[in-house]
Amino acid sequence: MKKIIFLSLFLIFAAGHDVEAQSKNKPKSIISTGASMRKYHEKSELETMQKGALLDLYIERIKVLINTLPYIALTTKPGITMQDVGIPDNSENNKALDSQRENTTNFLNATVEFQRTMMPYSDKGNLISSILYYESMLKELNQLNE
Repeated sequence: MKKIIFLSLFLIFAAGHDVEAQSKNKPKSIISTGASMRKYHEKSELETMQKGALLDLYIERIKVLINTLPYIALTTKPGITMQDVGIPDNSENNKALDSQRENTTNFLNATVEFQRTMMPYSDKGNLISSILYYESMLKELNQLNE
């Protein structure tokens, strides 16, 4: 029985280590694959929504913009790797990308916390206008490299 448990644990560990090794060797996306919008909206549709739902849309658009804007000279599409745009996939470049991701995550966390604290006090009309503006920016970004 001890042999079966030991063998099972060994296989689980080996499989987990193999998956970890494969993910380290996998080329990294420049823009996070989570940086995309589900849907664009019309003003009339937004006007029917509650302020809480509008705030969620507002924050979602901020996240996409913050995850996209620093990279528009390279790409505007999630999933594009450094190799895809001709950047050598070496430790120095990977370290720079990892550092940028960490900084972006920290900035986004602080920004979202601020938005959730302050934006409930915003005018619903201003919130709708801001969402529509962000969406227009994102539409333009999607057409930039086409």
